[in-house]
Amino acid sequence: MSDKTTWPRVKFGDVVQLNRDRIADPLAAGIERYIGIEYIEPEDLRVRSWGLVEEGTTFTNAFRPGQVLFVKRRAYQRKVAVADFAGVCSGDIYVLESKDPEVLLPELLPFICQTESFFEHAVGTSAGSLSPRTNWTQLAAYEFSLPPLAEQRRIAEVLWAATELVDNYKTITEQTRILWHSLAFHLFADVGSFGVVKLDELLSYGSDGPFGSKLKTSHYTNSGVQVVRLQNIDPNKFNDADRAYISEDYYRDELSGYTVNAGDVLIAGLGDENIQAGRACLAPSRLGPAINKADCYCLRPNLRLDSKYLVAFLNSPQGLRQSESYSQGTTRYRLNLGNIKRMKIPLPDIGVQHDIAGQLEAIFEAEQRMISRHSRQIEVVKMLLNSLI
Repeated sequence: MSDKTTWPRVKFGDVVQLNRDRIADPLAAGIERYIGIEYIEPEDLRVRSWGLVEEGTTFTNAFRPGQVLFVKRRAYQRKVAVADFAGVCSGDIYVLESKDPEVLLPELLPFICQTESFFEHAVGTSAGSLSPRTNWTQLAAYEFSLPPLAEQRRIAEVLWAATELVDNYKTITEQTRILWHSLAFHLFADVGSFGVVKLDELLSYGSDGPFGSKLKTSHYTNSGVQVVRLQNIDPNKFNDADRAYISEDYYRDELSGYTVNAGDVLIAGLGDENIQAGRACLAPSRLGPAINKADCYCLRPNLRLDSKYLVAFLNSPQGLRQSESYSQGTTRYRLNLGNIKRMKIPLPDIGVQHDIAGQLEAIFEAEQRMISRHSRQIEVVKMLLNSLI
């Protein structure tokens, strides 16, 4: 590896050019796909989704395979991707390419655009309050140290190999999630022959949380009794990243009737086009003293129904289909406790319930391991980025 202190300093605009090609009528030109800023994911170099030109678009900015797409609007979102097909894109996307592959290796350019110093420059030169944008003149002024061409090849090979591993973990995670839903569908279809029972008949307790003046954000404190909210309920997992509390005195005096116990089933009563009402998880043992907020339902199954089995069913295709049929609303979908209790649950004996819950839990845990490895590999790529370039 060569000494970085000997690498020449260059301006971005000296080695990178902005592609200004336009296609007035993409459909007539045989262009099939377009990319808006919403199709580029933060910190993901792959273009994984797009729109179809035949369905209509006003975009005319042309791009070719191998060119780098950098979203100039809200640069802090860190949206950079490499196209592997030809298309048109939003005017808020800069199409970048190396001026001379013998000076700047095209394979290295996307990683230069992912470095911390590049984003700091792009954000620092952005103008506007609601939708800040950086312009090309200011972006072209960004300075960085340019390695020798042989060193560029070595760095690019390392970074693309590390990025490919990120992609592999992402793919395995998605496939594992698909496997969970497929197995859940078949398992719950198979036990349908045991008969179904209304959920209300299988509960010893159900709570829809305190409404109105009983629990407002003004009641929240920095510690005490945790309040279970919608953001805490992920499918099959209690998300403890965002916490809210009420005082122990207020809990004891006013809200102890809404106590959540470890092992209770928590159900989200609100959803939208991105996440469905009816998703469920178990209350973890680490939760400590807690209550459920309105629209976060707490159910306590009786001895005929296993809690893990119920969570698995509620998150299965069959369970979510029932939740959808009972939900009300147009943009936000609300599911009330009365309708949840009307849901029909396939009820094999408790041993079969344990077996089904165990099979699905094993797959879910495998998915969580892949998510963890994917996150760690992303950090590895970041570390390599800022150490090699």
